[in-house]
Amino acid sequence: MKGRVAVLGDLVTDVVAVLAEPPTADTDTAASIRFTGGGQAANTAAWLAWHGLPVTLLAAVGDDAAGAARLAELAAAGVDCPLPPRAGAPTGTVIVLAEGGRRTMVTDRGASLLLDPDEVASALAVGGAGHLHLSGYALLDERSRPAGLRALAVARGLGLTVSVDAASASPLRQVGGPAFRSWVRGVDLLLANEDEAAVLAADRRDRARALAAELGAAVVVKLGGAGAVWAGPDGEEQTAPAVAANVVDPTGAGDAFAAGLLATWLAGGDPRRCLAAAVAAGARAVVTVGARP
Repeated sequence: MKGRVAVLGDLVTDVVAVLAEPPTADTDTAASIRFTGGGQAANTAAWLAWHGLPVTLLAAVGDDAAGAARLAELAAAGVDCPLPPRAGAPTGTVIVLAEGGRRTMVTDRGASLLLDPDEVASALAVGGAGHLHLSGYALLDERSRPAGLRALAVARGLGLTVSVDAASASPLRQVGGPAFRSWVRGVDLLLANEDEAAVLAADRRDRARALAAELGAAVVVKLGGAGAVWAGPDGEEQTAPAVAANVVDPTGAGDAFAAGLLATWLAGGDPRRCLAAAVAAGARAVVTVGARP
């Protein structure tokens, strides 16, 4: 691939609580708590930079101490963040409850909702990007959706390759599978987990293949402990088993998976190599607390 990878979506503060046991209402539950950088797009950008790719993150933070800290972290990781902070808006915060290999998120997206379509279009046009990776969160809220749709249109016009992560099943259900499919039809690559694929695909028997045929895109479905499957628009299918890991915190595993997949795909890797790199990257992410390398 020539050019940079542009990643569009959220940059937030994660408050990660790794629980010793399932939480009990109306009393205390012991946990190890850590403040760290988060946001699906920002995490993926950080992992792409870790893989050695030049990366630009198109995300909005508030003009506050948290925003400055999040931008400084990414700059140290080698990620360029050209969009200005949003005055008067707080940097987004996500509370992550991790327990037993599962995680639940309580989300305040804050300034992430204030992406400006014109700024996004300008950054893509002058930033030397060769690929756009769009976090579905940008499409799942009506306040950030215009910027997400504009990014997809500009990327197509510039001849960039495009990948999209379906992001999260609950807000995906709220907008509906048909609407989301209409927004992403014609992209090169769609990533989803099992729950997201269930929302998007009408065919329950072979969701990856059905989605690939409808969208005209390669579709990768993350299956957790069962690995992952790749379905191409031509009917090609490839699977990969999961890599064994001692799960400490699953936060960001899907973002690391996406970065491993993209780094290999953009280097010309075939589906088998892409999946192998993706599941290995996901396994690397779950053995420590936090969503970044």
